[in-house]
Amino acid sequence: MEAPFSGVVLVTRGDETLLAEASGYAHIAHGVENTIGTRFAIASGTKGFTALVVVGLVAEGRLSLETTARAVLGDDLPLIDERVTVEHLLTHTSGIGDYCDDDNPPETAPPGLVTSADYLAALDGYPQKTPPGKEFRYNNGAFAVLGLIAERIAGIPFTDLVHDRVCAPAGLTDTAFLRSDALPARTATGYLEDGRSNVFSLPVVGHGDGGIYSSAPDFRRFWPAFLAGRIVPPEWVTRMLRPHAAGYGLGFWLPRPGVVRLAGGDHGVAFRSTHEPASGLTATLISNDHRGGGPRLRQLDEFLTKA
Repeated sequence: MEAPFSGVVLVTRGDETLLAEASGYAHIAHGVENTIGTRFAIASGTKGFTALVVVGLVAEGRLSLETTARAVLGDDLPLIDERVTVEHLLTHTSGIGDYCDDDNPPETAPPGLVTSADYLAALDGYPQKTPPGKEFRYNNGAFAVLGLIAERIAGIPFTDLVHDRVCAPAGLTDTAFLRSDALPARTATGYLEDGRSNVFSLPVVGHGDGGIYSSAPDFRRFWPAFLAGRIVPPEWVTRMLRPHAAGYGLGFWLPRPGVVRLAGGDHGVAFRSTHEPASGLTATLISNDHRGGGPRLRQLDEFLTKA
């Protein structure tokens, strides 16, 4: 028997709500139920925000897609090939060693990941796996490196860059990097299959590759803001949604023509938000259970195919 779903499903078309469902518990021990406005961790959904920060800096001429990681990192992370560029990192074609490989995910997060210095230390020591640009290989570490690059170019902490350059212009009032060991009100604790919380399975504070918290209503606001050019200029929206490899653009999944998606999964985390610009349809599933909602995801796909 399938486990009960814990999370939120929200489907909208413009100002019209087609489906809004909240179920399960944000905090089991205290009996706090999930609501439509509950905040959840979104894991790799964060990568789209990282890409927007980086592309915003490119649009301003402070970076280019051809800028090498080495040009910004200097002597740090010396195992990254000197030919690896920002574009390679954005498109998962950098070939760098991954500190958090999805093919063999660790049961617990590296300890004490709070600051950029902590991430820099965690990213070190992983040899280059393939030549830059040779193949698509999903890479968490690449987006953590992008976060470090953006921070060094802008001279502002990465978490502040995401707030100032993505959340504020898009009106995302529930989206922020929170400490996983000190979650505030209206925020769901993630749970493992055995009922334990996922606090030891997540970084203390997320970075460029994942770990931001958000809500389904915030993604109702995010997609129109992004596509309208309120975060990066319209010409860069078009470039970000141009397929590069394996149905991926610059930080965004492109599952089929005319559809764009952000998705993430981790221990006690499941997230997917899909948008169809032509119809204005947004379908978001966000959960504090990594099993991901099964039939509900299929239901969301039905909304999109009928749009």
